[in-house]
Amino acid sequence: MKRIPCKVFAPATVSNIGVGYDILGFPIYGLGDEVSINKGKTKGLVLKGVRGNPSIPNDIMKNTAGFAAYKVLEKLNLTEEPIELVLFKNMPTGTGMGSSASSAVAGAFAVNEYLNCPLSKKEVLDCATQAEVIADGSFHADNTAPSLYGGFVLIRDNPSLDVIKLPTILGLQALILYPHIQILTKDSRAILKEEVSLTDHVTQSGNLGGFIASLYKSDLNLLGRSLQDVIIEPQRAHLIPHFEEVKSIAMNEGALGFSISGAGPSMFALCANTSIAESIKEKAAKLYKKSKIELTGYISSINREGAIRY
Repeated sequence: MKRIPCKVFAPATVSNIGVGYDILGFPIYGLGDEVSINKGKTKGLVLKGVRGNPSIPNDIMKNTAGFAAYKVLEKLNLTEEPIELVLFKNMPTGTGMGSSASSAVAGAFAVNEYLNCPLSKKEVLDCATQAEVIADGSFHADNTAPSLYGGFVLIRDNPSLDVIKLPTILGLQALILYPHIQILTKDSRAILKEEVSLTDHVTQSGNLGGFIASLYKSDLNLLGRSLQDVIIEPQRAHLIPHFEEVKSIAMNEGALGFSISGAGPSMFALCANTSIAESIKEKAAKLYKKSKIELTGYISSINREGAIRY
């Protein structure tokens, strides 16, 4: 079958969503990584270049986009297929917005598209999630799954990639605030305690169940009552300058909930409308400006499409 060159986009994501450590995530619009695929001049996959971030390695085995693409070819016994891949790295690393996952999804998705989609989405997800291990040493799909599938996603079980797409409440807005400091996922995971108290487990389980129920019921009040992380956020909040102050601003301005995006330093608020999100963004920017920390804010509805081919 004829191979047609293509370019794909895989969106940035918010993972954990506070109450769902390693098992919940959603993507946003307007931010993510791209991969272009063309026929190569020699046998095998070649990562021809990384545009936008010279610090990202060109070695296929050390680059999440390249490794994910290679895993697709390996699964199909096509590792000698002549392919040239270019990664357009539109996101900085260590942001807490699924940068490595976006690259991985783009790489796997692009090669599968180029080969006329022989793999299912779940098989593509497996390849992308294997590549994520390069970035943080752990096999979890709470960034890769929402980036690929779109919408709110629950990973019931990471090892088997038992992924469930959840409903999206129409009109719900996400605000992501990115203070320009870097926190690597490996480091942020390393500080977490292995033990959880029974009380916190019960509270978090109730909040997780309530959050999922709120999506099915389109119940913003229930969503707000449920979006309270009592396990991970308290252990990581100190890594992010002014986290508690920004959270206080967000909740006072009417956010439904506020927590850490992924491993941080980005933070997110879910809001009933863009007016609330804009107000939080403006006041947070003033706070960080006083501390001379650059802050970038993104406001987006929930991206229900996921990875797309141009």
